[in-house]
Amino acid sequence: MAKTIYVLNGPNLNLLGLRQPEIYGHATLKDVETLCRDTAKPHGFDVDSRQSNREGEIVEWIHDAFFKKASGIVINPGAYSHTSVAILDAILAVKMPVVEVHLSNIHQRDEFRHHSFVSKGAKGVICGFGVAGYAMAINGLMELIKNAKD
Repeated sequence: MAKTIYVLNGPNLNLLGLRQPEIYGHATLKDVETLCRDTAKPHGFDVDSRQSNREGEIVEWIHDAFFKKASGIVINPGAYSHTSVAILDAILAVKMPVVEVHLSNIHQRDEFRHHSFVSKGAKGVICGFGVAGYAMAINGLMELIKNAKD
């Protein structure tokens, strides 16, 4: 039986390919989900991909990943990166490897986007590589999982 990682996407990521393609590119959320599955499969992992525009639902999914014994989480919290202590608290509570990913380089954008609460709980952060950042995040998560076993 394959192990599972969760890929959680926050607000407005359901609009990928439509919303500000000059910043976020033309790939859709479905493209991201396919890339994540294809990246995790050779490592022997399944991906449970979810997207929500509601903060509380994302918190519940982090809890769900813990209770269902997922191996780790890749999260793009979207705008919640900059506002959500609740998502940070959930990540800190479950004590599992988390990699944060952003399509754009948040440090080159509006000043309020330079700070991410979520980063404090993440083992790693990838930003600025577009959709390819998800594959990088999954590969990085695989290293974290492997090194935790060593």
